[in-house]
Amino acid sequence: MILFLKPEYNFTLTSAECGSRSKSSRIIGGRDVALGRWPWQVSLYVHNKHVCGGSIIAQQWIVTAAHCVHKSPQLSSWSILSGMVSHSAVRQQASSSAVKKIIYHQKYDDRTHDYDIALMKLEKPINYSDSIRPVCLPQYEQDLPTGSECWVSGWGHTHPDNNMPRSLKEAMVPLISTKKCNSSCIYDGDITPRMLCAGYLDGKVDACQGDSGGPLVCQTDYTWRLVGVVSWGMGCAEPNRPGVYTKIVSFLDWIYKSMEVISCWEVF
Repeated sequence: MILFLKPEYNFTLTSAECGSRSKSSRIIGGRDVALGRWPWQVSLYVHNKHVCGGSIIAQQWIVTAAHCVHKSPQLSSWSILSGMVSHSAVRQQASSSAVKKIIYHQKYDDRTHDYDIALMKLEKPINYSDSIRPVCLPQYEQDLPTGSECWVSGWGHTHPDNNMPRSLKEAMVPLISTKKCNSSCIYDGDITPRMLCAGYLDGKVDACQGDSGGPLVCQTDYTWRLVGVVSWGMGCAEPNRPGVYTKIVSFLDWIYKSMEVISCWEVF
């Protein structure tokens, strides 16, 4: 028997509020989303323009993709918009947060997109509400079966040649085994142990440009957990080219340790 034990970090993300939503990526083949349906979804803005998605995991912490931030402009150029579904109603809906620090994985490879994960620390804690809540991280032993129905959301292109939509889109995408995704007719060995695939081999539904960094979430035991981060793919919704996501369970130690280290530095 193999036991998966969580390291004892002083910094904790345990919250009764994570992974729930109010009762009231580039997504091709998706549908519009009501406010509060994915309350952890945020929009990353640079110079007042949407560039990527992200997910709230704590009041001052956002998870996104490294490729969204590794050639980052000055911190003052960034803002994080939460509690919104429409870019047309940003002033009415959104809460804007300044970014204090950006950390992307030191092993990130911009050629292969391996280790494609980053953290953003906000200047001030976010105030939670029905439309702004954190998503839970996966458990260390979590291993969802192939075919599990997960959801991706974002403001990315709804067609590879179209402009980005003004409203948040969502789509259900089933998990695909790494073995199948690495087969010669799909990604031919390019999927590393730090990646996972989700989508349909006949195409039609997928994430696309602008969804990068956004959440892939799955519900387990009535709790929504951040299973993946929109990372890469070949084309958008092409046959035998499902979406590829950063596998969050592979980065739990890095997430907890990075947050703890930054928090400790700021004490002094």
